[in-house]
Amino acid sequence: QVQLVESGGGLVQSGGSLRLSCVASGATLGISYMGWYRQVPGKPRELVADVTSSDSTNYAESVKGRFIISRDNTQNTVFLQMNSLRPEDTAVYYCTVARNWGGIRYDYWGRGTQVTVSP
Repeated sequence: QVQLVESGGGLVQSGGSLRLSCVASGATLGISYMGWYRQVPGKPRELVADVTSSDSTNYAESVKGRFIISRDNTQNTVFLQMNSLRPEDTAVYYCTVARNWGGIRYDYWGRGTQVTVSP
């Protein structure tokens, strides 16, 4: 099992910045994919950004040029630097990782951290 703990959420004014962190613990050997999703009430969870084990990154169009995802494999941590925040970025942000072990992929999710951007 892998446990994920997110931190760094909060309330910020439009145009401000926040940095989210997600630390993985437990059976972390074999973690390849790491990513951030977000969800607002009544809508499906959507991808914000992700990063592979080879540091290939992918971003939602709405956050390109404003958010940066990075990972520290030595600390089993993934970060999301969020700049130029907008009210529409308000959501619960979830960390997710995928672990490949014995030819099987296992996906894990954190409990989420609230990000609120005021106008």
